Amino acid sequence: MTETRALKADDVLPSGAWMVVGLLCVVGCLNYLDRTMITTMRTSIVQAMPMTDAQFGLLTSVFLWVYGLLSPFAGFLADHFNRSRVIIVSLFIWSAVTWLTAYVTTFEQLLATRVLMGISEACYIPAALALIVDYHKGPSKSLASGIHIAGIMVGQSLGFVGGWIAEKHTWNTAFSVFGAFGVAYAFILLILLKDAPKTVRSISQSIEPKVNFFEAVKSLFRERSFVLLAIFWAFLGIIGWMVAGWIPTYYQEHFKLSQGMAGLYATGYLYPASIVGVILGGFLADRWGRKNADAQIYIPVIGLCIAAPCIFIASYTNVLPLAIAMFMVYGLTRMFCDANIMPILCLSADPRYRATGYGVLNLFACIIGGASVYAGGVLRDMQVDLGHIFQSAAVLMILCVGLLYWIKKDTADKAKTI
Repeated sequence: MTETRALKADDVLPSGAWMVVGLLCVVGCLNYLDRTMITTMRTSIVQAMPMTDAQFGLLTSVFLWVYGLLSPFAGFLADHFNRSRVIIVSLFIWSAVTWLTAYVTTFEQLLATRVLMGISEACYIPAALALIVDYHKGPSKSLASGIHIAGIMVGQSLGFVGGWIAEKHTWNTAFSVFGAFGVAYAFILLILLKDAPKTVRSISQSIEPKVNFFEAVKSLFRERSFVLLAIFWAFLGIIGWMVAGWIPTYYQEHFKLSQGMAGLYATGYLYPASIVGVILGGFLADRWGRKNADAQIYIPVIGLCIAAPCIFIASYTNVLPLAIAMFMVYGLTRMFCDANIMPILCLSADPRYRATGYGVLNLFACIIGGASVYAGGVLRDMQVDLGHIFQSAAVLMILCVGLLYWIKKDTADKAKTI
């Protein structure tokens, strides 16, 4: 009877729960827009600061390495301190760095700003997702997480704005505009964004002794379901980076398209489908979750079972419309996983370490996923067809289905012993 009352209490959202999601959607959009727009203004930047292609590639690589390596520590900050304040400070610093980027004059200075960007942005997503599930403890957590991820993807898809502004004005302009906007928005959040109200259970957890970072990591890896989830998220990182990194080249070579048309088909169709998918995946998991507690696992399973054959078909067909349609369905259904990753993490992680846990997952996804893009290039140099690379992504998705079932079994067995 006590557990039933607790569940009903969780169904009642605190005041401002959806406002928090809306506020963080804007932050998430800025997070990805600020980090990706540099890749769309390559010509303008190289003209202003001559550099090799390797040096320009290093600007993105060093960001990813720093971002991934620091994610677990950044997540721990959000578990140890006030989540909303970690978000606001992170936004303020990376926006100030974005603004500062407009004034650099050498490659070394630009590289330094990318390092600072990686440090400050690493603190955001673990804290944001943890804050969202603090507010949405009941049957709205997947949809709330999905809407926030959709905001992030909007920022990712708007990266072209940087290149457009650089063509119309100068490369510095975009960094000045979005940096200044982020700094101003940080002050708005200082007024509007607060941590979730404490429940009786969270109050009892907060009076437990504080632990250090290494104890938090030890607690997470003590759970087999978390280890399985880390492997699962690393596999998804490989799939996501592999497809996103090579799909333009696949369109260009397989269908004999121009670079511009290949880029349009690779992003103009895939990103909108993915944005719809991450929201739909959250909605379906929450709706089904009212009757089935395992819906947050079953929905990603269904999504991957649809996405895997779609990638396989797209890698074989010589019919362009069919390939576009299959990649769109892949983007739609594969994103069911992203909407539910934090709810699944909540099944295995101590509530005190949710942000740390997501930071560790981010580390695996960034480091291993980023390496997969390089591995794809190595395979390409060995004359391996991109279709075979995409087929390997389909196989990995099937393995991910098995991992999700293993996680479900492990968390169910754990619940029986409590």
